[in-house]
Parts: sequence; structure tokens; C-alpha cells
Amino acid sequence: MSLELDFYAMMVQPMRDELTGLGFRELRTPEEVDAEFANKSGTLLVVVNSVCGCAGGIARPGVALALEGDKKPDRLVTVFAGQDKEATARAREYFENLPPSSPSMFLFKDGQLVGVLHRSDIEGTSAEHVASRLKEMFEQHCA
Repeated sequence: MSLELDFYAMMVQPMRDELTGLGFRELRTPEEVDAEFANKSGTLLVVVNSVCGCAGGIARPGVALALEGDKKPDRLVTVFAGQDKEATARAREYFENLPPSSPSMFLFKDGQLVGVLHRSDIEGTSAEHVASRLKEMFEQHCA
């Protein structure tokens, strides 16, 4: 790995840690994505992470706020757009032909997509808005 790639990986690590610190499991390969989606039981929240400002200032803090509620998905996973490109591309195949969007969030229940927040639902809003939208999804679909 080049020094430039090492430096970039180091700069991105805190952005990864924000989600893994909340209990998210990173999916870094297409095989890991397929294995996660093979489990169709329960609820699954997939966050497509990003280095953009709306990810850092709105999306990731919004997810953290939403997970403070009583109802939460059974499983939390994340892929990192622009970093783990093959894993992100594979995850997007499960998003029912929706256009690529990062950051974005997808809630699945028993293998079916039941809720989506695209970048257009995040950018220009607030962490509290994102948390509210996620909590509504969790209330409706999570135990």
C-alpha cells in the first residue's frame, strides 16, 4: 500500500468508527454482503457511509440519535461508498433498482426493503430530522 493510500485510510477510519462504535458491522467484500443478505429473518439496517459533509454532520449523527430509541433493528451493517467499492456495489444490488446514493439508509424486514432514506432525504436537513425519519421506520417495523 502506498503512503498516500495509508494516509487516506487513516483519515477515513474515524468515519468508519462512528458507525462501528454504535454496533454496526462493516461489510467490506461482496461475499460479506451476500452472507448478510442471505439471512432474511428480522430487521436489518444498512447504512451506506460516505466522506461527504452531510454524512458527517447529518447522517451518522442522525443514526446515532435514532438508535437511542426503544425500537431498533435486529442487525446493523454498513458499507463505505468510495472506499469498499465492490462491497458497496453488491449492496446496491439489494436496494431494488434504486439509484446509487451516499449517504443513504435502507431498512429490511424479513428480507424485504421496507424503508429508505436517500441522500436527497438527508442533505440540507438535520441529524434530528434523519433520526425522526429512522425512528418512524423502526417504530413501524422493528420489535
